[in-house]
Amino acid sequence: MENTLPEPFRELERFVPSWALAAQNDREAQRRHSTRDDRQAFYDAMAPRLPAIIEYLDRHALDALPADAQRLMRLALAAAEIAPTVELYKGSATVPFSFEETRFIAVHGDRKD
Repeated sequence: MENTLPEPFRELERFVPSWALAAQNDREAQRRHSTRDDRQAFYDAMAPRLPAIIEYLDRHALDALPADAQRLMRLALAAAEIAPTVELYKGSATVPFSFEETRFIAVHGDRKD
């Protein structure tokens, strides 16, 4: 996977291999399997940059994002997905006193079961 991000966000490139995953299920698995320190470091780097990231991404049509902007969007999604664990659950990888998260599998598209 290419690691480059748009120029204004190059300092975040170190997080691309671990966190800029295309599938929600993969990002959730990364959250569960990463360490508390890794989640905190990612959150600390991303949180102050999110307003600028959203402003940057808003300049593009969602279905026409350049590859570097797609990676940036995936980082933003991962940050949003780990934020509750950092902000509400003291860095726990899972939600305390809840069902086993691996039972939840995100399905996107027109799946008919």
